Amino acid sequence: MSYFDSASAAPLHPVARQALLASLDEGWADPARLHREGRRAALLLDSAREAAAEAVGCRADELVFTPSGTHAVHAGTAGALRGRRRVGDGVVVSAVEHSSVLHAARLGGAVTEVPVDRHGAVPVSAFGDALRDGTALACLQSANHEVGTEQPVAEVAGVCRERGVPLLVDAAQSLPWGAVAGPWSLLAASAHKWGGPPGVGLLVVRKGVRFAPAGPSDERESGRSPGFVNLPAVVAAVASLRAVRAEAAEEAAQLRGLVDTIRARVPELVPDVEVVGDPVRRLPHLVTFSCLHVDGEALLHELDRADFSVSSGSSCTSDTLAPSHVLRAMGVLSEGNVRVSLPRGTTGEEVERFLGVLPGAVEAVRRQLGAPAGAAAPAAAGTATAAAPESAKGAVAGSGGGEEPLVVDALGRRCPIPVIELARMFGTVPVGGVVTVLSDDEAARLDIPAWCGMRGQEYVGERPADRGVAYVVRRLS
Repeated sequence: MSYFDSASAAPLHPVARQALLASLDEGWADPARLHREGRRAALLLDSAREAAAEAVGCRADELVFTPSGTHAVHAGTAGALRGRRRVGDGVVVSAVEHSSVLHAARLGGAVTEVPVDRHGAVPVSAFGDALRDGTALACLQSANHEVGTEQPVAEVAGVCRERGVPLLVDAAQSLPWGAVAGPWSLLAASAHKWGGPPGVGLLVVRKGVRFAPAGPSDERESGRSPGFVNLPAVVAAVASLRAVRAEAAEEAAQLRGLVDTIRARVPELVPDVEVVGDPVRRLPHLVTFSCLHVDGEALLHELDRADFSVSSGSSCTSDTLAPSHVLRAMGVLSEGNVRVSLPRGTTGEEVERFLGVLPGAVEAVRRQLGAPAGAAAPAAAGTATAAAPESAKGAVAGSGGGEEPLVVDALGRRCPIPVIELARMFGTVPVGGVVTVLSDDEAARLDIPAWCGMRGQEYVGERPADRGVAYVVRRLS
């Protein structure tokens, strides 16, 4: 079995396992107590804090341990907003932040989302323009968790400092590869992303940042993360962070080469694939691509049966049946989405085997869904009606020919069926003619324009229909 989902949770590093077992004998006591066992535990905690601070690039008294990365994000956001409540309650975020950051920001204040480019990177100038009066906090990830694009954190942090706005950085994905550059103010991370045990997070609040803990507090961890610290897990987390940092340069070179191979060969091996994310400024171990006419969950199951564990940002694997907010913000294809994130020690042979399995898995899913083989496949019986409802007709008024527009009724059907039905119908449409797709699936708003771009056809636009939305496509060739 090849595990290619380290961006979700990295396998426990051998050093973490050794440190965890060793510290169970020494780190069980309360480090706040003055007896011998407590002093021994306090020494372990202080040593772990100093080592973690060195890896992050901060002072030891600026760093506290939390029960998770999500806890660190929420505590950092709430504390910064409470400390700067006289300034205002505005929070500026990129549109592709992790959901934990977006949730924390929305709970705390008035949120302004800064759009990103098609690679998922936020423009520095646009982020700076969003820092208006009343902005209490800005948040920017160091690298995206779904597509791997690295953000211009150092440049944005400089702009934030000039405007007097603290910047919180979600460094969960990038911290294993190196410290985050720039004059950022707060930082959050999670140990299970770098091969530490789950249940350990980091929160850094640099000196000079106005911060007032918003939740329950006690004398532990500077009052910023109450409760008894899981000291054995903390020691294991920091030991593994130091270990992966020592290996980072060699591992990054190896994994970047393997990811380059995947990025180059997947479009050659599988028709109608879009590789997303920045091809250069990205994490070394992560690549994401989307396959047209493919159900993401079905593809993940096919790959799992072939002994490959991957993940997806596709709407089809979401409990809410909504498109990934990251892919939506980027304006890229969301259906059939696959994220491959290689763990340390991945070999070229494993990647070659994955590339050998992938085409057959995609073809099997497309065949199961009845997807057409090409852009001009004949329409299947019963997929279109002769005329559109009045609300849909308005979307194509003046399209020419005086004929009733063809309509694909995909109401009540989830991705990728609306796009598959559009492709099946398209072969019956004359050049210059239009097709209206009726859909109530939110993913259609992304995937129909993306289909047009991949097929070289014109996306005319959309408008509300009696039910759902009417999406209009014109055939150019």
